[in-house]
Formats: sequence, C-alpha cells, structure tokens
Amino acid sequence: MPDVRLLPLLLAAFLLVAPSAEAGNDWRKDWPGTDFSTHSVPLGEISSGGPGKDGIPSIDAPVFATVGKGFADLAPTEPVVSVAISGDARAYPLRILIWHEIVNDTVGGVPVAVTYCPLCNAAIVFDRRVEGEALEFGTTGNIRNSGLIMYDRETESWWQQYTGEGIVGEMTGHRLRSVPARMESAERFAERHADGKVLVPNDPRARPYGINPYKGYDSMPVPFLYDGSMPEGLAPMARVVVIGDMAWSLAMLREKGWWSDGDLMITWEPGQNSALDTRKIAEGRDIGNVVVTRDGTDVAHEITFAFVFHAFRPDGKIVY
Repeated sequence: MPDVRLLPLLLAAFLLVAPSAEAGNDWRKDWPGTDFSTHSVPLGEISSGGPGKDGIPSIDAPVFATVGKGFADLAPTEPVVSVAISGDARAYPLRILIWHEIVNDTVGGVPVAVTYCPLCNAAIVFDRRVEGEALEFGTTGNIRNSGLIMYDRETESWWQQYTGEGIVGEMTGHRLRSVPARMESAERFAERHADGKVLVPNDPRARPYGINPYKGYDSMPVPFLYDGSMPEGLAPMARVVVIGDMAWSLAMLREKGWWSDGDLMITWEPGQNSALDTRKIAEGRDIGNVVVTRDGTDVAHEITFAFVFHAFRPDGKIVY
C-alpha cells in the first residue's frame, strides 16, 4: 500500500472517489472562471484526487544549479526528466516532481511545462504555448482515469495531462505539443550534459525530497482511483513505452535490449531507480533507461502503466 502517512496533502486521494454527473455545480464555487458548459469529456468521469486547487503546488519560479552541485544529494541512478532545446539542457529530478507535479519553465527560449503524474507514472514535457500565448499551469486536484488534470491560470480551463488536451472550459479541444524528453538516471544526464542545469528545491525544507510518498505503488496488482476496464494480456501496473497509439512492454524491451521498426529505435539499458517503489527513491528497484529515437533524433514518448495506455488509447496496440 502507498505510505499515505508521508503525504497528508494526498491522504484523501487514496480514500475518496466521488465522481458526479453534477460535479460542475459543486466546482463552480472554487472555479468561477471556468466555463463548465464547454467540455469534451463527461464531467462524471472527473473525480477528486483529494487536494483542492493548487493543493499540490506547481513550481513557477524554478531554481537551478550546475550538474555537480545539483546532483550532490542524488544517487547516480535516481531518475530525472531531461530536456534539451537549442543547447540548453536541464534535468528535473523526480524527487522534486513527485511533490509538485508541474514545473513552468523556459528552456532554450521555449516556454515549457514539465509534468509528472505519479498515479499514472507519466512524465511529459509540453510546449505551453497555445495560439502564440504562453500559458502557466497548475494542478486542479482532480483526476480522470487516475490521471492528473491540470489547469491554465489564464482561462482556468482544465487539461488532461496524459493527452495534453483541453477537456473543460474555454480551451476545450486545444492540444499542447509534446516536447521530446527523456526519463533517465542522473548519471546518464551528467554524462551527456556536463554543463547542464539541475532543478533544485526553492526551499529544501518544504517537502521531504528524496522520499517516495507512494511506497510500493508500482508493485500493486491494480491501481488506486481507477475503475475502468483493464488491458488484456498485460498486468495493469506493467510499464509500457508509448508513442501515439502504439506501446511496447518494458519487460519485453528489458529482455531484448532494443526494438526497431523502420527508422524508429527503442533501446533499454539498466541503471535507473523506480520512483514509486521503496520509501527512499534512491533505493528503488532498477527499471532501466529507455531511449526512443527516429533517425537518431529523440522522439516524444511516454513511459506509463499499461492501464493508463488502455484507458486513454482503448484501440491502441501493445507489443509484449
């Protein structure tokens, strides 16, 4: 069971699931700027994750250190989300993202939102510009298919983090562009980008950074806060590498070491901790490093759980 005692802000997320067809009426008090009459998904599919609006605080003024100083407290195998644009390379440790879920930043001149949903284990980086305007994102405290629902502070529209799609409000139907990023070990990032930058806590005492508040989550037989159908042929919590409507089992990639399809190449190598396994992230079991390229160039992808891919891509195919 996840160690909910470590995360009071999310205690209710493991105890309450309260979707309602009339949920929009209840939300209007806290979301006066949201147009609930416009939505692309049934409001009844959205439920409380426990915390309220911004209860999990995004990082809007990120602070960085050099690779040497920024990784001083991290084990070499700790996971980071890495982004490199126009020579500007930055790493965002999951030990920080797991407590904040969204970092609003600018990398190589591109406004980005670096996002991580622990319940679906999806780390996705988005270009946060829509029709030329850079949006700033926060957490709604709500979920759908166990996936994080974000909101933009400009229109208070709600966005599904896994798909990058506006689902409630003025921005319904708009879709954020995914930016190629890697989930890799701190050591691998440092080897590739010796002059890179590393996100560090604004206040190191604000959270128990380095601690996993979801202890044992990725070893559970079924996910929390999800009551939809499950994938066939693969355990719901099995990790998969996703590109669009195609997914590849991480276990298969681990066994083979690689997978290729035309100019697409997916490789697996050991040396990265799971952030959702043991209490200390640095002690999590080795889930390995995945690299996805097309003609040698990084491709935007997700590494998530099989149930998440099935929920959002029910007609998708999993290779395992």
